[in-house]
Amino acid sequence: MLTTYTSYQLITRDLQKSLDRTASSPVTARETKYYLENIGKAKSIDDFLGDYRLYSYAMKAFGLEDMTYAKAFMRKVLTEGVDDTKSFANRLTDKRYKEFATAFNFARYGELATTFEAAKQGTVDKHIRQKLELSAGEDDQGVRLALYFARKAPEIKNAFEILADPALLEVVQTAFNIPKEVGTGSIDAQAAMIKKRLDLDSLKNPKEVERFLKRFAIMWDAKNNQATSPVLTLFTGASSASGLDMDSVISLQNIKRGGF
Repeated sequence: MLTTYTSYQLITRDLQKSLDRTASSPVTARETKYYLENIGKAKSIDDFLGDYRLYSYAMKAFGLEDMTYAKAFMRKVLTEGVDDTKSFANRLTDKRYKEFATAFNFARYGELATTFEAAKQGTVDKHIRQKLELSAGEDDQGVRLALYFARKAPEIKNAFEILADPALLEVVQTAFNIPKEVGTGSIDAQAAMIKKRLDLDSLKNPKEVERFLKRFAIMWDAKNNQATSPVLTLFTGASSASGLDMDSVISLQNIKRGGF
C-alpha cells in the first residue's frame, strides 16, 4: 500500500492530467455536458432549484452535496445574495454558502446570473476538483484531506477559519498531534494554539504548504495506515518516552524513502 504522501504526490505531480482523467470518466462527462448545455437556461432561482441535475451538480461543485435536500435553506441563501453584509449567506460561518451565492448571484444579476463564467466553466472546474478529491478519499481519506487543504491553504486568513472548517481542522490537529479533546476549550484558546504551531503566512508559499502536508501525511499514516510506514510504527508509540520529536520522525521517514 502506498503512503498517503506518495499517493498525494502521484495526483499533484501532474494535477491537470489527474483532473482531465476525472473529467473524462463517463458519468462525470455526461453530467458536465448536461450542465454546460442547460445552466444558461436557468433564468431564475426557481428554474435553478427546479432542475435537479443542474442544482445537484452545482452543490457538489461547492462541496455542499449534503445540503442538496435543503432547498428552502438554499433558496434563502440565493434570494438574499451577498451584497448586504447582513444577508443570510454572509452571516453563516461556513463560507461555502457565500461562495455559492456569489457564483449564482441571482440577487444582483437576475436572469443574467447564469451567463457568467463563475456559474458556467468556473463551477465545472470546481466540480471536477471535488470529484478528484472524493475519488482519492475512497482509497485513503488522508489523501482527500491533503488535496483539500492544498486547495484551501492560500485562502486561509486566520486560525478561526481553520476552526470553522472540520476538514482543515482535522489536517492541522493530525499534523501537530493535537488531541480532539482540545476542542472543548474556548475558541480563542484553540485559535492561539493553532497560531503557535502553524505559521499562517507560510500557507501562501506552495513549498511551505507541501512541507506541511508531508508532515500531516506522515502523522496520518502513523495513526491510520501503519502498515504503510514501518519506521513510524516502530518509533511513534515510543516517541514520548524516548524524547523523539516529530522532526526526527520526519527525518527518519525521509531516510527510509531515500530522502527528498
